[in-house]
Amino acid sequence: MNLATKLTMSRIYMALLLILILVFPFDAAGIALPKLFVNESVVVDTRYLIAGIIFIIAAFTDYLDGYVARKYNMVTDFGKMLDAIADKVLVNSVLILLTAVGFVHPLITVIIIIRDSITNAIKMAAGNKGHVVAASKLAKIKTMTLMIGVTLTLFYNLPFELWNLKVSDFLLMIAALLSLISGVQYYSANKLLLFNEKGKID
Repeated sequence: MNLATKLTMSRIYMALLLILILVFPFDAAGIALPKLFVNESVVVDTRYLIAGIIFIIAAFTDYLDGYVARKYNMVTDFGKMLDAIADKVLVNSVLILLTAVGFVHPLITVIIIIRDSITNAIKMAAGNKGHVVAASKLAKIKTMTLMIGVTLTLFYNLPFELWNLKVSDFLLMIAALLSLISGVQYYSANKLLLFNEKGKID
């Protein structure tokens, strides 16, 4: 296991820790987490601030492991697979948990998870035929928009919430829209490959 893969694994561990923090019944366990009052209008549960900090660190490893892998020639098929898994564990699990408490609209989470499932299936089918489906530029923009949107949501959309600017919601809606568009792009670019039994594009 090289350095890049270890960084990817650390993202999975941080995602699991983040999930634990968001679902752990602190009140039932007799642990009183402090709440912050921002400008007397926003009540902030500190568990989400802690989760937000962990999310930022974990998201940074998504950039760092790729950089290390390319710079020091540590790119492996296992690393690519693990990186994709780590991304989905981190982002999709947080989206589900934020949706469960009403912070994110369910339709956004459904669109993003369904799109991810379909594109992953396309990538696996292409891989079985000896082809690699690289992430498109639009998909990368979607990921960046989604990461920022989730981060802002964990931080209660501050400081924009003070001015009643729903920036986190807007970014998540844009991410969902980009998910749909990039998903269609993936399908359109690979449909001949997927339906050609010989695995070749005529």
